[in-house]
Amino acid sequence: MKKLFAVVVFGVSILGLTDTAFSQNKIGYVNTEELIGSMPEAATATTQLQDYQTALQQQGNDYYAELQEKDSAFVKDSAKLSPAAKELRRTGLIELSQKVQGWQQVMQQKLQEKQQELLIPIRNKALETIKIVGKENAFTYVLDQNSVIVGPPGDDILPLVKKKLNIKEKEAASKGPGAARPKP
Repeated sequence: MKKLFAVVVFGVSILGLTDTAFSQNKIGYVNTEELIGSMPEAATATTQLQDYQTALQQQGNDYYAELQEKDSAFVKDSAKLSPAAKELRRTGLIELSQKVQGWQQVMQQKLQEKQQELLIPIRNKALETIKIVGKENAFTYVLDQNSVIVGPPGDDILPLVKKKLNIKEKEAASKGPGAARPKP
């Protein structure tokens, strides 16, 4: 009986230690999309991406105008051209036509590459700042709000990260710490 009592007491004390260890975990949540969207660098990157897209669209328009011009010239001059010259121009028109048709795909690929080039440094800066804020405020875990469907209670650290990045709140902070996940 004494052994059973000792085992039960030991088991309860282990559970108590485990609960204490888990309750010491400080969990924070942050909405990284909102954070990145509020960074001044993101607005600059968006403008640069829009300018790049406009330039790519203009390039596509130029290709199309060139195709129309060369096609019109070919139709107009075809009666005067030798069969070899006709074949060379026709081949050039086909190549240009394929370039125009494939431009939309090329443009999308170039846009994605440019977007990555512009956003990776911004995202890295945001993540590094989140890590710093997490360490400074003794958070054991910091989770992205957009990735967690169900999670333990925690604090919304977005205001702390924005403060660290010197981002001014546009509206009064209606959400304080604890707003990310309800506390039990």
